[in-house]
Amino acid sequence: MPSDDSRYWFPAKRYGWGWGLPATWEGWAVLVGFFALVIVGIFLVPPQRSMVAFAAYIIALSVILTAICWLKGEPPRWRWGDDR
Repeated sequence: MPSDDSRYWFPAKRYGWGWGLPATWEGWAVLVGFFALVIVGIFLVPPQRSMVAFAAYIIALSVILTAICWLKGEPPRWRWGDDR
């Protein structure tokens, strides 16, 4: 019996390149976790104290989110609204 592992957490956007909002609970958990870690970072690495450290923290989180989208999302390509 085949499993449903082929479903995408992040579907491709209808226009442009990249991913849209999550389509599964796993995708939503990743997105909520990302925003929660951004908020935690405001207190752990205050931007008032070191903007460079805070920017590095946000960049690292963004790279991780992009990697998850790349692995668990629909393959990215440029889209013009309809798949003809």
